[in-house]
Amino acid sequence: AELIKNGHFVGGPVVGQFETALKDYTKSAHALGCANGTDAIQLALRAAGVNKNDKVIIPDMTFWATFEAVVNVGAVPYTLDVSRETLHLTLASVKEGIEKFNPKALILVHLYGWACPETMEIRKLCQDKGVVLIEDCAQAIGTKVNGESLIGTAAVATTSFYPAKVLGASGDAGGVFFQDAKVAKDCQILINHGRISHYEHGMIGWNSRLGAYEAMFMLESLKHLDAKLESRRKVCARYRAEIKHPALKFIAPANNVWENGYLSVAVMDPQSRPAFGEYLKSKDIGFGMIYPGAMSEQPGAKDFLGGKISHGHADWVAKSVINLPCFAYMKPEEVDYVIQTVNSYK
Repeated sequence: AELIKNGHFVGGPVVGQFETALKDYTKSAHALGCANGTDAIQLALRAAGVNKNDKVIIPDMTFWATFEAVVNVGAVPYTLDVSRETLHLTLASVKEGIEKFNPKALILVHLYGWACPETMEIRKLCQDKGVVLIEDCAQAIGTKVNGESLIGTAAVATTSFYPAKVLGASGDAGGVFFQDAKVAKDCQILINHGRISHYEHGMIGWNSRLGAYEAMFMLESLKHLDAKLESRRKVCARYRAEIKHPALKFIAPANNVWENGYLSVAVMDPQSRPAFGEYLKSKDIGFGMIYPGAMSEQPGAKDFLGGKISHGHADWVAKSVINLPCFAYMKPEEVDYVIQTVNSYK
């Protein structure tokens, strides 16, 4: 009612208020709202100077938007395999990729509500090699590495506020974070049709403006985020401690990573997963498989993939991973039911 009364539909004071609150929460130097998480990656690439035909390395295990964003800015994606132990890129794999492909940029994706364990080492390597580093934190708001905010310490980071995320809008929305004021300003211009004044356009941007309603919705949600994350972390911790079934191996974040509880992650024998999934369905327990396919193997990748380094790990993860129910304010008896049901599987 307040927004309608004041005619604030796109932009307006509430967007600025949300961006300030987001900056404070993440401890980032600059935080901007945009239309969605995919746009956030494209905006970060463009603002950081990635142009047509530039090579960009991404992990082979991520959501399609990471690959898609590189193509949509005219750059060329190259995929690197991930670790079977951490499910993320490693310093060694990034070194190999930089030496082989000589990329302009790397997108380091932090999955499952965790951070890549070797984030700090990869940041230093990219700085030493002159590789632009963009960190895809679509699943990692509220995550810490070495005791500090993952997003707040990144040179360039992005996130998604899709409703299923730990901080979700009621529709689509995204965020972009920068340390450098000039890069942040360029991104702000790109978000709004490249405008430098109302009818003067200094860049080729597009319309990725954050709506006022979504900003207000998330400004209220942000007040409850810490409580929601704590409830999620407890669910993940209980699964890891109390599920003893030998078919499942639970993966935990590294010791230097403080998770946000976005996902519970286990792996199992790929041949056994279909039957286990049917068992969960028969017991009315939902589950996920995030993500069910490597990027380099997607049908849409073949005409755009510049190259890849694969040891089969991403494909193995895609066929092995299973995510048990985990959401904010999950009731203890609901968690009990999942634990008991999984432990009873034969």
